[in-house]
Amino acid sequence: MRPSSHEAPYDDAQHALADEAEGYLLAHAHRDQARREAEDLCARLPWLTTAQAEELIGHYVRRRLDVTRELLHSTVRRAEELRQEYESRYAALRHTLLRRHAACACAVLACAGGVNALTVLLTR
Repeated sequence: MRPSSHEAPYDDAQHALADEAEGYLLAHAHRDQARREAEDLCARLPWLTTAQAEELIGHYVRRRLDVTRELLHSTVRRAEELRQEYESRYAALRHTLLRRHAACACAVLACAGGVNALTVLLTR
């Protein structure tokens, strides 16, 4: 589930297949857990008929998966926002550091030129 705009450096067909398989297994594990929770809920409601219990289980699982999907999408969006914020901050810091290094290099060269000129004047 990596966004296509920013791929990790190791992305290739094998890793994409592994990521897809991992996502599939996680989704099924989550669905199974939701189903177990729904079945536990129905077990505590003995007055439900079998059809009502199945309907409740189905509704609970669908709703739980919808909520989980929404949470994952919001997490992915927030991760993308943070990545963009960090990248822009990193670029700004690199720019500032480059300017400071350039200023220091100019100052060192100016000092070296001044020392050189002073040496020439003093040796005459």
